[in-house]
Amino acid sequence: MNPNEFGKKLGIGVRVAGRIAQQRAEEAARRKAQTEAENAGRAVGTPAHQQPSRPIPAPNYKEPDYKEKVREIGKNSHKLTRAAGRGMGGFLRPFGRVGGILWLEVTGFFFGLFGLYFAQDIFRTRLSWIAGPQHSRFLMAVALTAIFGYLSVSAFWRARRK
Repeated sequence: MNPNEFGKKLGIGVRVAGRIAQQRAEEAARRKAQTEAENAGRAVGTPAHQQPSRPIPAPNYKEPDYKEKVREIGKNSHKLTRAAGRGMGGFLRPFGRVGGILWLEVTGFFFGLFGLYFAQDIFRTRLSWIAGPQHSRFLMAVALTAIFGYLSVSAFWRARRK
Protein backbone atom coordinates (compact mmCIF):
# COMPACT_ATOMS: atom_id res chain seq x y z
CA MET A 1 0.00 0.00 0.00
CA ASN A 2 1.52 3.31 -0.94
CA PRO A 3 1.78 6.06 1.69
CA ASN A 4 -0.77 8.33 0.00
CA GLU A 5 -3.46 5.66 0.00
CA PHE A 6 -2.70 4.79 3.62
CA GLY A 7 -2.93 8.45 4.63
CA LYS A 8 -6.23 8.88 2.82
CA LYS A 9 -7.74 5.81 4.45
CA LEU A 10 -6.44 6.83 7.85
CA GLY A 11 -7.87 10.33 7.50
CA ILE A 12 -11.24 9.02 6.38
CA GLY A 13 -11.33 6.57 9.28
CA VAL A 14 -10.50 9.30 11.78
CA ARG A 15 -13.22 11.57 10.44
CA VAL A 16 -15.83 8.80 10.53
CA ALA A 17 -14.80 7.80 14.05
CA GLY A 18 -15.06 11.44 15.12
CA ARG A 19 -18.58 11.71 13.78
CA ILE A 20 -19.61 8.49 15.52
CA ALA A 21 -18.14 9.71 18.80
CA GLN A 22 -19.92 13.05 18.40
CA GLN A 23 -23.27 11.35 17.80
CA ARG A 24 -22.81 9.09 20.82
CA ALA A 25 -21.86 12.05 23.01
CA GLU A 26 -24.96 13.97 21.87
CA GLU A 27 -27.11 10.91 22.55
CA ALA A 28 -25.63 10.51 26.05
CA ALA A 29 -26.20 14.19 26.78
CA ARG A 30 -29.78 13.88 25.55
CA ARG A 31 -30.37 10.86 27.84
CA LYS A 32 -28.82 12.66 30.81
CA ALA A 33 -30.99 15.73 30.27
CA GLN A 34 -34.05 13.52 30.01
CA THR A 35 -33.33 11.68 33.27
CA GLU A 36 -32.65 14.98 35.04
CA ALA A 37 -35.98 16.31 33.79
CA GLU A 38 -37.74 13.17 35.04
CA ASN A 39 -36.06 13.44 38.44
CA ALA A 40 -36.99 17.11 38.75
CA GLY A 41 -40.62 16.32 37.83
CA ARG A 42 -41.06 13.84 40.67
CA ALA A 43 -42.65 15.14 43.80
CA VAL A 44 -40.47 15.11 46.88
CA GLY A 45 -41.31 12.30 49.30
CA THR A 46 -43.50 10.37 46.85
CA PRO A 47 -42.37 6.81 46.11
CA ALA A 48 -41.18 6.15 42.58
CA HIS A 49 -43.90 3.56 41.88
CA GLN A 50 -46.62 6.19 42.51
CA GLN A 51 -45.06 8.72 40.14
CA PRO A 52 -46.78 9.22 36.83
CA SER A 53 -44.82 7.36 34.24
CA ARG A 54 -43.86 9.05 31.02
CA PRO A 55 -42.90 6.95 28.06
CA ILE A 56 -39.33 7.42 26.91
CA PRO A 57 -39.44 8.61 23.32
CA ALA A 58 -37.50 6.59 20.81
CA PRO A 59 -34.62 8.39 19.11
CA ASN A 60 -35.96 10.17 16.07
CA TYR A 61 -32.85 10.08 13.94
CA LYS A 62 -31.98 7.60 11.26
CA GLU A 63 -28.66 5.80 11.48
CA PRO A 64 -26.58 7.17 8.59
CA ASP A 65 -25.10 4.86 6.01
CA TYR A 66 -21.41 5.18 6.85
CA LYS A 67 -20.13 3.29 3.85
CA GLU A 68 -21.76 5.78 1.50
CA LYS A 69 -20.43 8.72 3.53
CA VAL A 70 -16.93 7.26 3.50
CA ARG A 71 -17.07 6.89 -0.28
CA GLU A 72 -18.30 10.45 -0.65
CA ILE A 73 -15.58 11.84 1.61
CA GLY A 74 -12.94 9.73 -0.11
CA LYS A 75 -13.86 11.10 -3.53
CA ASN A 76 -13.31 14.72 -2.55
CA SER A 77 -10.77 14.65 0.27
CA HIS A 78 -7.66 14.41 -1.92
CA LYS A 79 -8.69 17.50 -3.87
CA LEU A 80 -9.11 19.57 -0.72
CA THR A 81 -5.87 18.31 0.80
CA ARG A 82 -3.89 18.98 -2.36
CA ALA A 83 -5.32 22.49 -2.69
CA ALA A 84 -4.54 23.28 0.94
CA GLY A 85 -0.98 21.98 0.51
CA ARG A 86 -0.43 24.15 -2.55
CA GLY A 87 -1.77 27.18 -0.76
CA MET A 88 0.43 26.71 2.29
CA GLY A 89 3.47 25.91 0.17
CA GLY A 90 2.89 29.00 -1.92
CA PHE A 91 2.59 31.05 1.23
CA LEU A 92 5.79 29.70 2.83
CA ARG A 93 7.98 29.61 -0.30
CA PRO A 94 9.18 33.25 -0.09
CA PHE A 95 10.04 32.83 3.58
CA GLY A 96 12.05 29.71 2.77
CA ARG A 97 13.94 31.55 0.07
CA VAL A 98 14.73 34.51 2.30
CA GLY A 99 15.68 32.16 5.13
CA GLY A 100 18.07 30.30 2.85
CA ILE A 101 19.72 33.52 1.70
CA LEU A 102 20.03 34.74 5.28
CA TRP A 103 21.56 31.41 6.35
CA LEU A 104 24.19 31.62 3.59
CA GLU A 105 25.06 35.19 4.53
CA VAL A 106 25.41 34.40 8.24
CA THR A 107 27.61 31.36 7.59
CA GLY A 108 29.68 33.38 5.13
CA PHE A 109 30.17 36.06 7.80
CA PHE A 110 31.36 33.53 10.38
CA PHE A 111 33.69 31.84 7.89
CA GLY A 112 35.06 35.32 7.16
CA LEU A 113 35.68 35.89 10.89
CA PHE A 114 37.65 32.64 11.13
CA GLY A 115 39.58 33.61 8.02
CA LEU A 116 40.50 36.98 9.57
CA TYR A 117 41.64 35.24 12.75
CA PHE A 118 44.03 33.03 10.80
CA ALA A 119 45.13 36.01 8.69
CA GLN A 120 46.29 37.70 11.92
CA ASP A 121 48.38 34.60 12.64
CA ILE A 122 49.94 34.93 9.18
CA PHE A 123 50.89 38.52 9.97
CA ARG A 124 52.35 37.52 13.36
CA THR A 125 54.48 34.70 11.91
CA ARG A 126 55.36 36.37 8.58
CA LEU A 127 59.08 36.48 9.36
CA SER A 128 59.16 32.67 9.64
CA TRP A 129 57.71 32.01 6.23
CA ILE A 130 60.82 30.38 4.76
CA ALA A 131 62.60 28.50 7.52
CA GLY A 132 61.98 30.18 10.87
CA PRO A 133 61.03 28.55 14.16
CA GLN A 134 57.29 28.95 13.46
CA HIS A 135 57.41 27.86 9.83
CA SER A 136 54.80 25.07 10.23
CA ARG A 137 52.47 27.42 12.10
CA PHE A 138 52.79 29.97 9.29
CA LEU A 139 51.97 27.37 6.62
CA MET A 140 48.99 26.11 8.66
CA ALA A 141 47.67 29.68 9.04
CA VAL A 142 48.03 30.26 5.27
CA ALA A 143 46.12 27.05 4.48
CA LEU A 144 43.33 27.77 6.99
CA THR A 145 43.01 31.38 5.85
CA ALA A 146 42.68 30.19 2.25
CA ILE A 147 40.07 27.56 3.18
CA PHE A 148 37.94 29.87 5.31
CA GLY A 149 38.30 32.71 2.81
CA TYR A 150 37.06 30.39 0.04
CA LEU A 151 34.12 29.21 2.17
CA SER A 152 33.18 32.78 3.05
CA VAL A 153 33.34 34.05 -0.53
CA SER A 154 31.47 31.02 -1.90
CA ALA A 155 28.70 31.39 0.72
CA PHE A 156 28.16 35.03 -0.23
CA TRP A 157 28.36 34.10 -3.93
CA ARG A 158 25.67 31.44 -3.53
CA ALA A 159 23.51 33.87 -1.53
CA ARG A 160 23.80 36.41 -4.34
CA ARG A 161 22.81 33.83 -6.97
CA LYS A 162 19.70 32.75 -5.01
